[in-house]
Amino acid sequence: MRCPCARVWLDCRIMTDFRMSLSRRSLFALSLLSSVAIVPTLRTALAQAETFPTKTIRIVVPFAPGGSGDITARLVGKYIEDKTGQPFVVENKPGANGIVGALSVKTAPPDGYTLMLATTSTNAANIHMYKNPGYDPEKDFQVVGIIGSSGAFLVVPADSPYKTLADLLADAKARPGKLNFGYFNASSQVPAEVLGKRAGVEWQGVAYKAIGNAWTDLYAGAIQFMFVDLTAGRGQVVADKARPLALTLPQRSPLYPNLPTLAESFPGFTSTGFLAIAVPKATPKPVQERLNTLINEAITSPEIAKRLAEEFALTSRALTLEQCAQQDRDERAKWAEYVKIAKIEPQ
Repeated sequence: MRCPCARVWLDCRIMTDFRMSLSRRSLFALSLLSSVAIVPTLRTALAQAETFPTKTIRIVVPFAPGGSGDITARLVGKYIEDKTGQPFVVENKPGANGIVGALSVKTAPPDGYTLMLATTSTNAANIHMYKNPGYDPEKDFQVVGIIGSSGAFLVVPADSPYKTLADLLADAKARPGKLNFGYFNASSQVPAEVLGKRAGVEWQGVAYKAIGNAWTDLYAGAIQFMFVDLTAGRGQVVADKARPLALTLPQRSPLYPNLPTLAESFPGFTSTGFLAIAVPKATPKPVQERLNTLINEAITSPEIAKRLAEEFALTSRALTLEQCAQQDRDERAKWAEYVKIAKIEPQ
């Protein structure tokens, strides 16, 4: 006669095997269903990329018209419009050092039709200058193309008594705290603060919402100098309205061979930034790649490449999505050091 315990053990074993088999079948079924669900989504994304764009593309420039970002965004946008036959609209949304514009793109549909002009301020400096800017450039955005990198002029009015950087610093030392500089983004604020620390002088910063207002006050004498990127400052310099005293580039520019760099007076002192185009992070990868291709085609086209280099002093080259992301991270690390040297306390 078989032991009752053995019968119970056998029944339990059969039930366990059945459950394990059922579990494996369930997992297989779930996996199959997931695959079936993913395939149409992937196909849809690929199909979108093949026909993209089919309507107006909007790029938010988080600064007022007239700056380097606004100028180059329109230049690249015109190329994409001509290439695709779809309208390309530039929308300026200045405020809070680019934060207002960045937040509007962060919450936009991630479909590739709302872009952001990503700058040194929005993607590299703000995260170090503000305690809570409301977005994380690493988590919330993907850079899909880099228009170029450049430096800035230190400019004074053409009729200023300062003929050289030494003149400016001598007056600042003679009158501590009496000179004012204007700024309208991180690229114009941080170099001035760093220069003050390196030269051992005190001056006051005056914040502006738009570069146009800063130019007006510079010429009116309300501020004595300011830093302005080479793209936005070139027109004023060429027109002899502003006098450049120095550049923030590591070496002298071929466009301005007689203009010294700050590094010549203060070894190692450079300040460079970049202009790029970004999308919300959740934008489908095929659409990101399509935008990357269009931007690379734009900046390497003969006419635009010539203008970026000769008119705007921008260093440009075609980059993959992965290379764009890496440069974006490198810029953040670099500007963390700049902000630290400037001793700017996060707001």
